[in-house]
Amino acid sequence: MVDGIDGIPDIKVPDENKVAWLSQTTLSVDETLITVAALKKRFPNLIDPPSDDICYATQNRQVAIKDIAPQADLVLIVGSKNSSNSVRLVEVALEYGAKAAYLIDYAAEVKDEWFDSVGIIGVSSGASVPEILVQDLLKDLAVRGYSDVETITATEEHLLFAIPQELRKELKAAQKQ
Repeated sequence: MVDGIDGIPDIKVPDENKVAWLSQTTLSVDETLITVAALKKRFPNLIDPPSDDICYATQNRQVAIKDIAPQADLVLIVGSKNSSNSVRLVEVALEYGAKAAYLIDYAAEVKDEWFDSVGIIGVSSGASVPEILVQDLLKDLAVRGYSDVETITATEEHLLFAIPQELRKELKAAQKQ
């Protein structure tokens, strides 16, 4: 396991022709690509993961934040502090030009002092955050005078995931009752 390109020279494997890479799906896509490029230099036969293993929700949110951040005086990310994808969204917002960015679990955590000299606010959420929490934040912002909402879509998500077989069996059994 490596955390970035610095650890690549220390990798020891029994067969350099049988090396594959995997990544935590919530990591920065940009940083992961840099690390993979360095791995491919070290291991020319490096095996990529299947493309359907990518967490598009995380990647798409990072792309959207990159678009929003340069325009935003403040970016609010709804998500848990122990969620690496939510934490990463705050980091991306700051890296791409947001003047300030905060991670909140829910709207009640928003602080009045965050709004000094704020005109444009960007809002996003971690990949598994319930939509109701984002809507609650938007309601709170409207009460504070930020009621004009413009939705920015970085990409349309049209992926459908099959329900695992065990859950399908349980669902059928529950529907029969």
